[in-house]
Amino acid sequence: MDPLAGIRVLDFGSFITAPYAAMMLAELGADVIKVERPSAGDPFRGFADGRYSPQFQAHNRHKRSLVLDYAGDAGRAVLRRMLPAVDVVLINTRPGVAARIGLDYESVRAINGRIVHCSITGFGESGPYAMRPAFDNVGQALSGWMSRFRTNDDARVVGPAVSDAATGMHAAMGMIAALYRRTVTGQGAQVEVNMIESTIALGVEPLTQHLATGGEVPVFQRAAMSQAYTLACADGKRIGLHLSSPDKFWRELCTAIGRPEWIADYPTRMDRVRAYEDLAGKLADVFKTRPRDEWVSLLQPHDVPFAPELSMQELQDDPQVRHLDVLHELQHPRYGTVRSIRRPVRIDGQRGQQVRPPPDLGEHSAQVLTEMGFQSEEIAALARSGVVAVNEGND
Repeated sequence: MDPLAGIRVLDFGSFITAPYAAMMLAELGADVIKVERPSAGDPFRGFADGRYSPQFQAHNRHKRSLVLDYAGDAGRAVLRRMLPAVDVVLINTRPGVAARIGLDYESVRAINGRIVHCSITGFGESGPYAMRPAFDNVGQALSGWMSRFRTNDDARVVGPAVSDAATGMHAAMGMIAALYRRTVTGQGAQVEVNMIESTIALGVEPLTQHLATGGEVPVFQRAAMSQAYTLACADGKRIGLHLSSPDKFWRELCTAIGRPEWIADYPTRMDRVRAYEDLAGKLADVFKTRPRDEWVSLLQPHDVPFAPELSMQELQDDPQVRHLDVLHELQHPRYGTVRSIRRPVRIDGQRGQQVRPPPDLGEHSAQVLTEMGFQSEEIAALARSGVVAVNEGND
């Protein structure tokens, strides 16, 4: 259920990519220690009022927080004592930053040759863009991903972070693979992941089509080939259809919506692919005649691949989401009830141990340092000097 139990991770990440990757390891059983600088900690903490923003909560479940000024000599000395008991070091910075603070692969490997070191950058460790700052929208733009979802000149950007999440997932996959290899070789590894390559990999289908044909790939090409539609209903709510290639789904749709003549009008998938623009308009006219709930009742008995387009507010009331027990409540000693989502991975039918809520800043400093062999007097001295911060309300 918790395949990474016994693995200890030092997460030096901030914002999304590294924290998200570390959270994935944590929810698979790893002991993830989020190492934060004094005062504000991860900048995502303060994205809203206080130090416990929803953005921070989203990417830091099931971690412990250690506040350590690791940029100074005293803090680095603390780190050097900790590293022999660590399996993974994870950081997301521009190239060169980790080396300046002694957190590059060569530095940590000199202390512990079994460490898996994961470095996440925006553009890679070298190249003409390597030193540029990078956040999610930069990754979406340069990777080509954004071009697949833009059909107008609206300057606003919709949707959640895509490049950040893709990069975090690839980083987690790389770290797990390196940990597995370590069981064979006994040696650690250097894992390097960047936002551009990760997002390019996510858009592999249109890129491969271009590479195979040499031609331009229209924005709606994938949807046309897959016969996918998003249709507004009479009440303003929407339904998503994805008919794919089996003809039976097209026939059942035509029957369900009262347009059986369309079966003969568009008999093959390629007929429908070529007529995608025309069909999109015809289907839009049909679906705006009834509210969404009526369409749901009509489509379901016909085994049409569809789903209502749910808002965030509607998710928790959906019968399937409730059945899967996706959402749950965590209790934090300071912040009270924290609503969150469960790990999406089940192993042997179970999700694993009870998940901790996202940590308060420095909530586990004393606990972690004690486990690492520091005496209470040492911890107190480090706290007085400002090298560590102990949140006494929770420690």
